[in-house]
Amino acid sequence: MAATALTIAGSDSGGGAGIQADLKTFSALGVYGASVITAVTAQNTCAVTDVHPVPNATVAAQIAAVLGDIRIDCIKIGMLGDVGLIETVTEALAGYDGPIVLDPVMVAKSGARLLPEAARTALIAHLLPRADLLTPNLPEAAALLGCAEAMSDADMQAQGTRLCGMGAGAVLMKGGHGQGETCTDWLIADEVTRLDAPRIATRNTHGTGCTLSSAIAAGLAQGLTLREAVARAHGWLHRAILAADALEVGQGHGPVHHFHEVWT
Repeated sequence: MAATALTIAGSDSGGGAGIQADLKTFSALGVYGASVITAVTAQNTCAVTDVHPVPNATVAAQIAAVLGDIRIDCIKIGMLGDVGLIETVTEALAGYDGPIVLDPVMVAKSGARLLPEAARTALIAHLLPRADLLTPNLPEAAALLGCAEAMSDADMQAQGTRLCGMGAGAVLMKGGHGQGETCTDWLIADEVTRLDAPRIATRNTHGTGCTLSSAIAAGLAQGLTLREAVARAHGWLHRAILAADALEVGQGHGPVHHFHEVWT
């Protein structure tokens, strides 16, 4: 019987992030993927030019259709744009008791805030306590906590601990926005785990957050422990970034190579 996972996120017409990245990741790691689309975007490797939110009722109907028929072993939640959508997703998942990975997409690469304050508050109140794992990057962790970005390993651990105290089952503090030759992530759970990887000089990192969270969800769907799922996803994403330049997709920030273990 195949492991299954559901992604609840927006669509990326360029194929590098969002629903498309999640489904590619599930497939690459041997998991059957289902999807609930929360928004349709017009975007490529250079820019997002249009966003069309899917009506909340349609989002709820998609969740009901999937959960009413397909056994889902893990759910990954990506960007949710407003209070109404956050409340809709929370209500639709009320009967689901499997693991949930929450990727709090809140801050664009430009630094622009993607969630209004009311939506940030709703995310903290409704979905953070449902998350078995929260996967913020440094700007997102700071936005959730209302503080400055972490500048050191000690800061990252402290912020991850604070987020656990706000209700998340565990927190993966991602160091991709940090500096230095080594990229360090910190998994804050019942034990603290450090994950290091050499920082790769490439512009092709579009969708790394989506890809990492969905890779972890795939591992949880397959029955790995949280630490095992995070460690496998961390190494797999590093190799996907290493292989990204070979794709030569687009003129801007291209995608990682989700199928680097299958074709080149």
